[in-house]
Amino acid sequence: QVQLVESGGGVVQAGGTLRLSCAASGSISSIQAMGWLRQGPGKQRELVATTTSGNTSIYADAVKGRFTISRDNVKKTVYFQLDSLKPEDTGVYYCNLQYYGIGRGSELQESWGAGTQVTVSS
Repeated sequence: QVQLVESGGGVVQAGGTLRLSCAASGSISSIQAMGWLRQGPGKQRELVATTTSGNTSIYADAVKGRFTISRDNVKKTVYFQLDSLKPEDTGVYYCNLQYYGIGRGSELQESWGAGTQVTVSS
């Protein structure tokens, strides 16, 4: 079993800042990628940013230059710095983990956090 615990969501005004974190625990042999997706009101879930085992970070065009993803491999934690927030950034942010489980060989596993609400007021 793998658990993801998210924290850091909240309500801020436009232009404000939030810092999200997601800590993974459980039967993890190695992490392939950790990232964040979000689902805005009436919208489909979309990838916002991800960081791979090779330390490559990928961002959605809408957040480039404003959001920064980072990872602590020892703590199995991914951080997400959200700066210059806009009302359109409002949504539930979900942590996503892609990993190889202990004793599961080369089968890539996936786990999701429960989500944390980010609300940006204008």
